[in-house]
Amino acid sequence: MATNLTIIRFRRHKRLRAKITGTAARPRLAVFRSLRHISAQLINDIENKTIAAASEAEIKNVGKLKRQQIAQEVGKLIAEKAKALTVKSVVFDRGGNAYHGRVKALAEGAREAGLEF
Repeated sequence: MATNLTIIRFRRHKRLRAKITGTAARPRLAVFRSLRHISAQLINDIENKTIAAASEAEIKNVGKLKRQQIAQEVGKLIAEKAKALTVKSVVFDRGGNAYHGRVKALAEGAREAGLEF
């Protein structure tokens, strides 16, 4: 059974998703944050396909980094993958989470690596 906070987050995410859509030219950068991990995907909603994905499992020396630093590295990694696919601009989907902490760090890492949103 889901907790009240999980239900509230799903409702927020549903509201957010009604307003944003990813295309081939400007995909949606979807962030998933759990208590332990963080990951990001570039999604083309028109074709219902994931273009690229990045998670902390792909980062070396995770044990030496703090959680916000890990999130920032995931943001840089997804931006590098987007550049390889010639994607410069994305629509940011925070997944119903507050734009704060690890979600913000991921976004800032992606911006530092050259992604625009």
